[in-house]
Amino acid sequence: MNESATLPVAVLHLDESCLGNGQDGATPGGAGGLIEVATRSGVQRRDFYLHAADTTNNRMALAGAIAALQLLGGKGQRLRVLIVSDSEYLVKGMREWVPDWAARGWKRKGGQIENLPLWQQLVHSAGKHDVQWTWVRGHKGHAKNEYADQLAVRAATAQVTSDGAVESGFSEWLEAQRAKGLYEGYDPDAQYRALAERVARGEKIPMSG
Repeated sequence: MNESATLPVAVLHLDESCLGNGQDGATPGGAGGLIEVATRSGVQRRDFYLHAADTTNNRMALAGAIAALQLLGGKGQRLRVLIVSDSEYLVKGMREWVPDWAARGWKRKGGQIENLPLWQQLVHSAGKHDVQWTWVRGHKGHAKNEYADQLAVRAATAQVTSDGAVESGFSEWLEAQRAKGLYEGYDPDAQYRALAERVARGEKIPMSG
């Protein structure tokens, strides 16, 4: 049996925020994510978020993914990880651009690689797990992406970073959304299991999965 086939599966929903894009002065940013893993008692969820005083959306997308993978690797356990993000820069970069850049000695045909140290750090962090990357369109009613967006915006606005992975507020957030008439038929546990089972079977998740 393939050794990776026995590894636990984690699904991460990530988003990023940058305030004041296109304006003069500093552009504070944030990133956040919802981490989901299966336990004997059900689906366990944790949140994380981080901030930067002056940044870009692209840098925060990379920083958020790095932070998430480092949190997962904190105990030295290798996992099968599916990262779901609305950042095409992050997802397309890891799926398509990075292999070519690395093969050329971290160079690209069109000149320097933007945010090169972050890309290299992300590759190092991803190497501790079996990671797949998939893209979801942002602000289209995907519950877990909307929740991750809220974490990122709050981190950017308040300039706060979580103390590692913390207790998730997703269930309370979802109940509040349902009180507004949203996500009434949505089952977050079933959605996690459907994605985790695809990863567990060894399925190659497409770019837009």
